[in-house]
Amino acid sequence: MTDRGDVPPEILDRLRPVCLGLPETYEEPAWVGTRWRIRKRTFAHVLTVDSDHQAARAGAGDEPVCVLTFRSPGDEIAGLLAGGLPFYKPDWGADVVGMVLDDGTDWDEVGDLLTESYCVLAPKKLAALVDRPAEPSGPGQPSSSPGAGRHMLPG
Repeated sequence: MTDRGDVPPEILDRLRPVCLGLPETYEEPAWVGTRWRIRKRTFAHVLTVDSDHQAARAGAGDEPVCVLTFRSPGDEIAGLLAGGLPFYKPDWGADVVGMVLDDGTDWDEVGDLLTESYCVLAPKKLAALVDRPAEPSGPGQPSSSPGAGRHMLPG
């Protein structure tokens, strides 16, 4: 990495197919890092941050870390944050969640979270075209899919 915000190519290679596989999305450089948008709304932003960033202060370490921010439905944010890292709450946007990307990242889960983020911001007609992660079976009911409480695509 050479500049503040640079993202390792192997991380971009994992995120691009998911983000660009959604209807009418595009990628562009952000003020730091890279972002993916639906129309003019950012549904995913990845960047590398210094150790004084809130994600690093939350326990990710003293080295620069790669973080992903995305949108989440309001009723799911608490569940994501309850487990702590890799998730954290950025200081902006009520529906924005941050995630530290590292060697332990569950890339299937990232795909589900980005799909859901897209659906939060996309026009309803476009969101309806997307295979969304499975919903829990009901309020307070465990999901029948693995990883209950997290977004998982049906098998």
